[in-house]
Amino acid sequence: MRLSPRSLCAAVRAAWRESFPLEGRDVARWFPGHMAKGLKKMQSSLKLVDCIIEVHDARIPLSGRNPLFQETLGLKPHLLVLNKMDLADLKEQQKIIRHLEREGIKHVVFTNCVKDENVKQVIPTVTELVGSSYRYHRGEVCERPLMFLLDTPGVLAPRIPSVETGLKLALCGTVLDHLVGEETLADFLLYTLNRHQLLGYVQHYGLGEACDDIASVLKRVAVKLRKTQKVKVLTGTGNVNVIQPDYPAAARDFLRAFRSGLLGPVMLDRDFLQGRSAEEP
Repeated sequence: MRLSPRSLCAAVRAAWRESFPLEGRDVARWFPGHMAKGLKKMQSSLKLVDCIIEVHDARIPLSGRNPLFQETLGLKPHLLVLNKMDLADLKEQQKIIRHLEREGIKHVVFTNCVKDENVKQVIPTVTELVGSSYRYHRGEVCERPLMFLLDTPGVLAPRIPSVETGLKLALCGTVLDHLVGEETLADFLLYTLNRHQLLGYVQHYGLGEACDDIASVLKRVAVKLRKTQKVKVLTGTGNVNVIQPDYPAAARDFLRAFRSGLLGPVMLDRDFLQGRSAEEP
């Protein structure tokens, strides 16, 4: 008899972790120092624009947004574009919008740039925002003025408020995986998926059942994908070659599957929306 995902959740939920250990992790080390220079350059560029388009990952609509934009929102029109909506679980989209509204974000567009979904809403929205506000650096404005886009590199906040936020940002690919640790990221991903009963990884890798132990999951993933390595083990009779699972390779595949949507849509800020954190049961 095959268990449904709901029955499977009930069967293993009792063994799932209630929290994720966040102590002893140096978040500041994960984020490159050159971003401070990028922030200053971006701030000077903002003087030249009439409207700010902030692009953020729809899987973390509330986490890790750059405070630089908060300082400028009262001065210039602002549009928040939450991209990669195809990878995000947006069942609580209205709650996200209400939460952002309380933070002063009134104009939000969810997009999927890969399939050009909702992207065509951006220019009309910007045109309306600029048209209904003070015209910066213009003596006269015609009905259909030329529009120029000043692109900037992606820049993270100079200070990440918590390790949990740092892990979410890292899962979305904002920093190099090895700075955080591929197996650490894979473990946080596994914890998050199980916590929210998102068991797409079980079917994707043909695991048969959900599991909350990252070593066990990565071992089974490595065997499934034939990602193994020879390791010399010293025994009483000399060195012996032993075939072991390639855990880092399995962790990389697990992260890649998540980032490409193969494990299903995910909302990493669900706990935030519900007023909880990864440290709380």
